[in-house]
Amino acid sequence: MIELSHLGRRYLLGDSEVNALDDINLSIAAGEYVSLMGPSGSGKSTLLNMLGLLDRPTTGVYRLENRDTQNLDELERARLRRERIGFVFQSFHLLPRLSAFDNVALPLMLAGISAGERQSKVQQALAAVGLMDRAQHRPNQLSGGQRQRVAIARATVMHPALLLADEPTGNLDSRSGAEVIELLETLNASGITLIVVTHDPNMGSRARRRIVLRDGRVTEDVYQDAAK
Repeated sequence: MIELSHLGRRYLLGDSEVNALDDINLSIAAGEYVSLMGPSGSGKSTLLNMLGLLDRPTTGVYRLENRDTQNLDELERARLRRERIGFVFQSFHLLPRLSAFDNVALPLMLAGISAGERQSKVQQALAAVGLMDRAQHRPNQLSGGQRQRVAIARATVMHPALLLADEPTGNLDSRSGAEVIELLETLNASGITLIVVTHDPNMGSRARRRIVLRDGRVTEDVYQDAAK
């Protein structure tokens, strides 16, 4: 599903050049569950942005579902993000003035899906995360765990092939975090490719594959017995 060949990303900081990613070579198959780990500044978020088509590499090739993404224009990249990739962030990124229902409906509206079909798809997505009874609540009326579940419903309402989660339990208490992890793993079990950036070794050990970055390079890539 994902093929990275000699991928690199350089930034200029003043007069200095920083290699945020340096010669990354990875293959990730459809349906895998991968934890992406490493210290702060190791390149984890940069790599996640590359995978999510939010940034472009300086060098190398990124192929997504056998498609070279390097030469896609911004409209094509936006369409792929909308239709094939879901994002879950530590800070939820819900629109505060919209209800849970309307937050989940946003990707469908952007895709031009009719109101009737949106209604059905949003209801299914909220039911899947156990929040149909909170559909009309705004984010400030929800707990942190509920807000993250709304964010997951929004990320998956278009049935993406790839789900990218950046520290998805970072702002949650242990109980809510465990519920979010279980939900993400259920989605992975249904066939979605799941890549989770985390500093938490317990969460990292749950994935079937652990990739560790340091100074923009892959220093570890191991398959492991998931600690579930």
